[in-house]
Amino acid sequence: MSKVIAVTGASAGIGRAVAELFLARGWQVAMLARRADPLEALARTHEGAIALPCDVTQEAAVDRAFAEIAERSGRIDVLFNNAGAFGPSGPIDEIALRDWQAVLDVNLTGMFLCARAAFAQMRRQDPAGGRIINNGSISAHAPRPGSVCYTATKHGVSGLTKALNLDGRDLDICAGQIDIGNAATDMTKSIGQGARQADGSVKPEAMMAADNVAEAVWYMAGLPLEANVPTLTVMATGMPFIGRG
Repeated sequence: MSKVIAVTGASAGIGRAVAELFLARGWQVAMLARRADPLEALARTHEGAIALPCDVTQEAAVDRAFAEIAERSGRIDVLFNNAGAFGPSGPIDEIALRDWQAVLDVNLTGMFLCARAAFAQMRRQDPAGGRIINNGSISAHAPRPGSVCYTATKHGVSGLTKALNLDGRDLDICAGQIDIGNAATDMTKSIGQGARQADGSVKPEAMMAADNVAEAVWYMAGLPLEANVPTLTVMATGMPFIGRG
């Protein structure tokens, strides 16, 4: 029987790359995203794909989606908790409360809801257990200028990952976090053209293919449950993360 992974934010970018890689290697892939068309197009060409249009900020929608995964596949082996948003850029006194709350809803509440649903399924399935991989960010270690919404939520993801790891320890549920730097997607294309640096300058940054992230998720997902990667950083080699800027 093929293993089952749920991927949020699967309609584009990193989520799409992960979904396609796991499908190509024989897994069943339950794909969650707000946009139905890209999910359904992928599902038409891959027998193991399940398209689940879902807004991860909506509790009832998340619970329905994960119940459908369990009904159709019988279990969930891995959750790649990937859906996220940057939000507006600027100093904190220029950020509207509604914009702060919108980023919090996707990046942290959405991850909580999906992790909660996956955790509940993993602890009651037979055999019990599974793996949750949260998409963090290099911003969980070092912020970009003007990124208060995104950076704060990614620090929250780090806490969520650690708490999941501890609470799942006796249930054969492990959690890890992948912190990504400059994977080339539609969301990040402006970074390759010119991103504001800590010294106030604007410079284009090195980028890497999103396929590299998919391979890293594949490695984490393929470990036996007796082993875990609590945090893994994968980044474009030339980006200005390691060093003083």
